[in-house]
Amino acid sequence: MNLSARTTVSLAALLVAGLTATSCAPGTSDNSSGGDEKSGTLRVWLFQEVDNTPKQKVVDSVVAAFEKEHEGTEVEVEYIPVDTRAERMKSAFNDPESAPDIVEYGNTDTAGYVNDGGLADITEEFKAWKEAADTDPTAQQSVTVDGKIYGAPFFVGVRSLYYRTDVFQELGLKPPATMDELATTAKKIRKAEPELYGFAVGGAQTFAALPYIWANGGELAEESGGKYTAAIDSAAAQKGIKAFTSLFDDDNCPAAKCASMTGNDVVTAFAAGKAGMALGGDFNHQAVEAGKVKGKYAVVPLPGLTAGSIAPAFAGGNNIGVLKSTSHRTLAVDLMEQLASKKTQGELFDAMGFLPTFKSVREETATKEPFVAPFIKTLGAGTKFVPASPAWSQIDSSLVLPTMFQEIISGKKDVAAASAEAAKKMNDAFSSAG
Repeated sequence: MNLSARTTVSLAALLVAGLTATSCAPGTSDNSSGGDEKSGTLRVWLFQEVDNTPKQKVVDSVVAAFEKEHEGTEVEVEYIPVDTRAERMKSAFNDPESAPDIVEYGNTDTAGYVNDGGLADITEEFKAWKEAADTDPTAQQSVTVDGKIYGAPFFVGVRSLYYRTDVFQELGLKPPATMDELATTAKKIRKAEPELYGFAVGGAQTFAALPYIWANGGELAEESGGKYTAAIDSAAAQKGIKAFTSLFDDDNCPAAKCASMTGNDVVTAFAAGKAGMALGGDFNHQAVEAGKVKGKYAVVPLPGLTAGSIAPAFAGGNNIGVLKSTSHRTLAVDLMEQLASKKTQGELFDAMGFLPTFKSVREETATKEPFVAPFIKTLGAGTKFVPASPAWSQIDSSLVLPTMFQEIISGKKDVAAASAEAAKKMNDAFSSAG
């Protein structure tokens, strides 16, 4: 996603079992309805946040205005868990009658959903939308496949290091300047405050692990001639995997408790005052503010291998798209644009801390709220993305990377064996995707 960054990727993201190369595609190659009704009920699926109330208030306002402008139209919004989105979307693609008209989806899902025939090509409408001209190019790329546009960017998300200022002051600690210092600092916190995780991490927190892989020079996959080959088992990637999985021990975040934790679990633990540090997104700001640590935390970019460096962050975020099967195309595109508008993105930033995808709105938020500074700095240091292949949805939803991490954390396999198995699964997915 995702992001996800949701996030997020998720975009969150983004973590459910159940899809295979043959089962993720719809039963038909064309599930478009061919209709364009100008009234009736529009169904919308949006992601459930850790604290969903602020998001729901913004969305409710958009929906109320839309219904007022479109007589005879009713909008039904359902908030779905990020972790179950793969199965929900698979069912929607296979059963247009029960499918929503509009969906929020992680930016890592775009290529897969387009390959599955689920998203409508809205290139013409997007280019005619006046606000689209101000969209961040990278965000627009996240809704583009083979030159065609399949949605509107909703928000962009990156993760940085949240830390407890009260704990750091009490123990005389400074924000870590390198990844090695982060691990050492985490152990100091855990030793002094045994009831706390030093640095909360999750074995199912895929997008928190990627900076460790990338900072050590590794990659998820290599692309050549439009084809991807897994690189997760390279020496550099293995070094990053080892660094991440070494954080799961009794001196920091015990494997028995942390191996199964997701990104949301980690943020929830930090917000509840159960961790000295955690990797969280700008999109998690509101949830942390609503927790017990309000007024007792700060955020800095996740450090890299050397002092002064910033680890490459996953360029997360979510998009809003129209399903190909909708029988209300014009209405659906209109609502999509209102949900992803500058006004709504500004309100979602105020409510949730979601970074806008419009350049002008992002500039306004940066001057208005200082908390976005470390996330903007992280964006500026350079971000990375997952392979832009339809195979990624299968790799992600099949838990290839979390399974690899958890096998290492549990001691079932060493880094070399687990990464080799993950690489094989990834290559099988890349081959199946064509």
